[in-house]
Amino acid sequence: MPLSEHEQRMLEQMERALYAEDPKFASALEGSGLRTYTRRRVYQAVAGFLVGIALLMAGMVAKQVWLSVVGFLVMLGCAVLAVTGWRKAPKPGEQPSSGGPHARRQPRQKRSMMNRIEERWQRRRDEQGGH
Repeated sequence: MPLSEHEQRMLEQMERALYAEDPKFASALEGSGLRTYTRRRVYQAVAGFLVGIALLMAGMVAKQVWLSVVGFLVMLGCAVLAVTGWRKAPKPGEQPSSGGPHARRQPRQKRSMMNRIEERWQRRRDEQGGH
């Protein structure tokens, strides 16, 4: 669930305060921590996918349909985790996107349908409240 504008502003204020208070700590948090976390998550998802394949095959050999279904679900869940973790991982040398001012500069095509619906809903609420 995306953050509201108020929550984004509060997050930006907290980030600025953190940078002002301890810039060394803030830059250490910003750096490789997220990249390492997402890389580890992708590796764990790949390992889980392999476990899912093993469960699927074991279920087929043992003629236990439920075990095969569990193996397939594990494979599916791990594949989703790997793909989402891979997409979120910042490229080497790239700054991870924070909730800062650069996060709002996304091209219009990249906004999800839910974000557009949410913005329309908010606009209508503001217009009705103003009358």
